[in-house]
Amino acid sequence: MQKLRSEVLSNADEIFGAWQPAIARPGFAESAQNLARYLALRRHELPSLQLALMRWGLSSLGRCESHVQATLDAVIATLGAMCDRDPSTLPPYPDDEAVFTGTQVIAREAESLFGGVKALRRTRILVTLPTEASEDLPWMQALVHAGVDCVRINCAHDTSEIWSGMLRTLRVAERELGSREPIHVLMDLGGPKVRTVRPKKHDKDVYQVGDKLLLTAASNLEQASRHNHGKHKGGLPVVGCTLPQALDRLSAGERVYIDDGLIGTRALERVDGGVVIQITHAPSQGHKIRADKGLNFPDTEFEVASLTEKDRSDLAFVAQHADMIGYSFVQTEADIEALLEEISKRVPSDRKPPALVLKIETKLAVRNLPELIVHAAGKVPTAVMIARGDLAIELGFQRIAEMQEEILWLCEAAHVPVIWATQVLERLAKEGLPTRAEVTDAAMANRAECVMLNKGPHLLDAIQMLDGVLARMEGHQHKKTPQLRVLHSWQSAFSADEGRRLE
Repeated sequence: MQKLRSEVLSNADEIFGAWQPAIARPGFAESAQNLARYLALRRHELPSLQLALMRWGLSSLGRCESHVQATLDAVIATLGAMCDRDPSTLPPYPDDEAVFTGTQVIAREAESLFGGVKALRRTRILVTLPTEASEDLPWMQALVHAGVDCVRINCAHDTSEIWSGMLRTLRVAERELGSREPIHVLMDLGGPKVRTVRPKKHDKDVYQVGDKLLLTAASNLEQASRHNHGKHKGGLPVVGCTLPQALDRLSAGERVYIDDGLIGTRALERVDGGVVIQITHAPSQGHKIRADKGLNFPDTEFEVASLTEKDRSDLAFVAQHADMIGYSFVQTEADIEALLEEISKRVPSDRKPPALVLKIETKLAVRNLPELIVHAAGKVPTAVMIARGDLAIELGFQRIAEMQEEILWLCEAAHVPVIWATQVLERLAKEGLPTRAEVTDAAMANRAECVMLNKGPHLLDAIQMLDGVLARMEGHQHKKTPQLRVLHSWQSAFSADEGRRLE
């Protein structure tokens, strides 16, 4: 344990030293130091050591995310006392501040970003506003009354006039219901989302496994369509791509996913006008390919600026009205610097800069996550959104399960709040009835500081369900730590005297 502690602190100093120039916000240096120590600790394989510590009833290091050095110090000091070592040769026992400050910082940051906690739950509920919310005051009042903590406006859709209507309706609803504090607003920049484009007179066929398509640049779509006709006429159906850089780097054998992964394909060959791809999986009944659906290239590396010209234009409104700005497809430290520079040009002098929400959606963003956190949170309050839709396609569905856990751990080590997003209670919100799996997913979400619900005709039912699930889980789990509350379901197994004695 002493050797481990020495190596962790030495390696952490090296990591933190490289980060220091990026840290300007008061108080974040301590959080960045803890993150560096956590990364240094997780360079080691620890399972055998953990078992040895558990044998003696000591911390197994499995819940040290928010206070790495304090955990190491406490274990070494206890082992030293058990072995009758000279206390002067051991680190001192950590005080309460060393152990609990990290948890308090996360709670404080979460309150700053998402608003105060509710009586029965600390995990906030974030709801995406539909277009109709700009004019439907009764619906907005029902939303506020349901206990929503913050709202999200997706700037990939609608216009600044509609966004303004959403905000106006929200504030009226708050006033009429006597809300104690304003609901916080997250505005997501659209980012360089790669989407499909279809010809004006494209075929209406349903595509199956084995079908081939021509993937071409959107600017080349009409020309390619004139030389290629629907699959029943001897040619290849044509699908346009809004990001030609992706096609320039796409090689044979690499995967391309369409419509959030509903259709999976592989590139076959490069031809004049684009790349021929073949469908490798699709729904059993087939699937239509419509315009404006997402395209993902999980095997293809290409550079694209995370901040688009549309984002820059939208920032004129967003920087003046949002409490938080969602950064879609952020991947590098340079992306962070670019957005902060654009925000600084647009924020009024009498308004504090909005917080940042880093949406982790790509493999590169996962690899760069520690640096992204430091460069953002080192300057402004920051949260991380686990955007599980695109991330699942980029990483593969098998890996997303472990990766969402690792992102939670890393953010806890950095004392940064997390938003658990994508398809939470999706079927309930859209169809009125939840699946058992998504209720379990909602329960798992209580380890984050905020959970996002998407739009749907039964959204208010989803809010009520999520509120109840989070409130129930609050007493059983905090981050990675189970809370050993009384098991009320089995109280009849105890006699009254035994129950009183246990109390």
